[in-house]
Amino acid sequence: MLAAGALAGAGQAVADDGTPEGGEDASAGRRLTVSEGTNVAAALSPDRTALAVDVLSAIWVLPAAGGNARRLTDELQDATQPHWSPDGSALVFQSFRDGAYQLWTVGRDGQGLKQLTKGDYDNREPQFAPDGKRIAFTSDQSGSNDLWLLDVATGVQTRVTSGDSEEGTPAWSSDGKRIVCTVDDSAIDVVDVATGERTRLVTPSPGAKLFGPALSPDGTRVSYVRFLGTRADVMVDDEVVASGEDVHAVRTSWVSAAELLYTAAGGIRRLRLNETPRQVPFTATVSIARPAWRHTVRDFTAPGAQPVKGIAGPVVSPDGRQVAFRALNALWVMRIGQAPTRLAGDGYFNSDPDWSPDSASLVYASDRSGTAALWRQDVKGGAPVRLTNRSGAQLTPRWSPDGTRIAYQDENGGTWVLELGSGAVRQVLPAVFQPGRPSWAPDGRRIVLAANKPYSKRNRAGLSEVLSVDLETGATRSEPVAAHRSVATRGDDGPVWTPDGRYFVCVMESTAWRVPVDATGRITGGPEQITTEVTDSVSVDGSGTLFYLSNGRLRKVPVTGGTPRTVPVDLSFRRPVAAGTTVFRAGALWDGRSTGLRRHVDVVVKEGRVTEVVPAGQGRGDKVVDASGLTLMPGLIDAHLHWHIRGRQWGDRTGRLLLSYGITTVVSPGDPAYQMVETREALESGAKAGPRFFGTGDALDGARVFWNFARPVVSAPQLRLEMGRAQALSYDLVKTYIRLPAPLEAAATAQAHLRGMPVTSHYAYPQATYGMDFMEHTGGGNRVGYSQTQTRLGRAYQDAVGVLTTAGMPVTSTLMNSSVLLADDRSLVDDERTKCFYPAWDYGALVAKAEAAGGPTAELNRVLLAGGVDMLLRVQRGGGSVVAGSDAPLDDPAISLHQNLRAMVRGGFTPYEALRTATVNPAQRLGLGTQLGTVSVGALADFVCVEGDPLSDIDAAARVRSVVVGGVARTVAALMEPFTSTPAGAAAAPVNRVARSLVSAEAQRAHGWHDPRPNSTGCLC
Repeated sequence: MLAAGALAGAGQAVADDGTPEGGEDASAGRRLTVSEGTNVAAALSPDRTALAVDVLSAIWVLPAAGGNARRLTDELQDATQPHWSPDGSALVFQSFRDGAYQLWTVGRDGQGLKQLTKGDYDNREPQFAPDGKRIAFTSDQSGSNDLWLLDVATGVQTRVTSGDSEEGTPAWSSDGKRIVCTVDDSAIDVVDVATGERTRLVTPSPGAKLFGPALSPDGTRVSYVRFLGTRADVMVDDEVVASGEDVHAVRTSWVSAAELLYTAAGGIRRLRLNETPRQVPFTATVSIARPAWRHTVRDFTAPGAQPVKGIAGPVVSPDGRQVAFRALNALWVMRIGQAPTRLAGDGYFNSDPDWSPDSASLVYASDRSGTAALWRQDVKGGAPVRLTNRSGAQLTPRWSPDGTRIAYQDENGGTWVLELGSGAVRQVLPAVFQPGRPSWAPDGRRIVLAANKPYSKRNRAGLSEVLSVDLETGATRSEPVAAHRSVATRGDDGPVWTPDGRYFVCVMESTAWRVPVDATGRITGGPEQITTEVTDSVSVDGSGTLFYLSNGRLRKVPVTGGTPRTVPVDLSFRRPVAAGTTVFRAGALWDGRSTGLRRHVDVVVKEGRVTEVVPAGQGRGDKVVDASGLTLMPGLIDAHLHWHIRGRQWGDRTGRLLLSYGITTVVSPGDPAYQMVETREALESGAKAGPRFFGTGDALDGARVFWNFARPVVSAPQLRLEMGRAQALSYDLVKTYIRLPAPLEAAATAQAHLRGMPVTSHYAYPQATYGMDFMEHTGGGNRVGYSQTQTRLGRAYQDAVGVLTTAGMPVTSTLMNSSVLLADDRSLVDDERTKCFYPAWDYGALVAKAEAAGGPTAELNRVLLAGGVDMLLRVQRGGGSVVAGSDAPLDDPAISLHQNLRAMVRGGFTPYEALRTATVNPAQRLGLGTQLGTVSVGALADFVCVEGDPLSDIDAAARVRSVVVGGVARTVAALMEPFTSTPAGAAAAPVNRVARSLVSAEAQRAHGWHDPRPNSTGCLC
């Protein structure tokens, strides 16, 4: 298996869309034949001679008795859920080819591919009516997932059901008069097509999830799949007819009055009632060609002055003469035309400045008092003044136009207003998931911000709309900036209300736009484009000049349009190099490669690199660090975390916590672009304590998004802008996300490879065929609504494992169910490092999680965990590569990486194998196998000193006593010191009085649907 950095070669030229130029790809394809399909769906032809299946995101047909399958759709069609026409000549299926699920048909012979529906809504789960004239399907056109009918001849669509419930997997009665469907995955109804009358067939029962109903030929019985705890059963009415298998949560069907068809354990099953299920064998063969390309690894140790590109959250002053921003772990103020001056650089996390109306002062958030609070500072000097003193965090402040109030957000996404005169605070919007920064109306009567609004409850993805609140009445309103379009990211991309009150300015489709509004902020017309270059982080001065970032440069242009100009920011940094030669005298060494410990060793470090590994006493240097009672081992690499999902809330704690648990390198597959670059530069400059940081910016998603760092990409021209930013900001990798359609994803992969960057996603196939380099998660979020690499009971089958091993795609672990191990051992929860660094609200949540770990869901979590570890073990021992990742903070920062390693060992990995998933393997994936992940001559001096032998006791890897990055040693006590000593200014402000909330029950229902703390039973990242 080739590591990412070894995917070298001239390769073949490719066009922007990912297609080879000049014929066949030069790289040889490998053939993979699969006989199992994870969550495969199957349908029997009306003449009972053939089966249709969806394997590896394509539609296939095979003989009804089993055999070799013949493929009908290509890699980019992304086709699932097939169903036969009544005459057996064609199949209808759902396809994501265009960026939303649509209905398509294809002939039984693979000819006549035809699209039946189009648009921005998801149209899914089609099934032909018995007369072939109509197709039943589900759609989110009306704000909930309802049943619809498509007239095949005319294309006319008719809504069948309405209401707040979410219908799923419709199936017709044999007479074509009724449709059976699931309701909120917990009940089953049958609907009379002519009248709309509903009859409940299966009522909800506690904890049960229901899928794939079908009516018997005589219409008197209903089959379906029921999940309850660790069981997946095939049901007929209230009777279990098949159990003890990993039944898939897809459609069941009746072969006859006495026989069912369903899928389980990666295979197709036919079941005569009261008999043993019979397996229908199949094989499907695909070719996996891996395009050759050269990985250009960013030089993260280069000496000399480096220009700062990580300009985070820039805001122009109202008078247009100054800009404030965060860079190199400090706040800076720059008078335009002059060099920036540091305003706040005390080592804490000082962030998100905003100007007073007179341009004389800044308000910003800082954790110098222990947790993030609001502070005010005169730009001409003087001591900062603390404005808030409350539990939780106060973040992302915005000064009101009259200077009397400041809007801000709390740690969960609730929006508040601080009255500067009285010090009172009032909540004005409920906690919404990852909202954008607030912006004031010019008259101070309303606040607007970007907030996610889903298309239906069935899927959390939606649009980042403009949410506004009337500060007198509490009335709220949400509307998109354009039909089916989002504010680009929910951070610094707007909306910003212009001082004249005429427009919102925001980023959409990667460029800046102005959106006309009335005095209340209601959108009155279509958006008008301001910039054509890639645009981020918008702010507007009092004269109507837009300031923004573009590919690492600060730019400005009138809101009314014109030629942009660069605003120079003369700021640079140098990467420090540890001076002198240090000898680390260890009682034992695990070098990352050997299967055993080497006893009594001197590791000699000069200028940040290992120069010798010799017997103890033979090393020579300027000083000796005594670790004779400890084991020295490579620093751990967390190959999947998102620093800035909770970056503002955690502030300076994050990096220190990671180091204290021996994590010396982290990789982010998704963070706000300039926040990521600023953090990376702050760490590399030595201005911030923490591990080495490799990452990408905003994940490239489709038109619908959920996370605030998921960027909607809807066209090839926009994709080229995004890839230009990736290159200009030197991304270490590119992340494509759940709803980016396969054609754009293939183009993104090709363009990234042309720029020397690897690409990662949640998917294995067909992504492997167009060069996707890595897969995140064993079974992460998937646009189809269920994983195609893990079942609902956590199991993976030969298709998933085979693609990963054949393609050589490393997979990250992110075993989020490993938290169940806290039921057996909560020492990491009670550890002083965890207590010190976790903010109070997150530590309380962690304690509650540990107390619940042995509760009612424990058995299911153990089954899911065992399935995930089994998949990883099969990949690792099958010739593939597993890299450890935590998905923090969606799982518990720092400690969850150790929980992943402990779970692997419990599930069959040796400690040696598990430790390599967090050292050598991810280093190779980064293309840095000679520099990271080992303690060897020439490697960077990144290692930890632990108590015990981690090769015999995996728990020892967490017993860190000191950590070394680039030859600079820190003890755990030194890392904790800023948060164990009395914080400066902790008592400098009185506790703020809380005024009556403006949040109504109606606003809570309308906008408070978001879960501000996604749980750890699955991942959508």
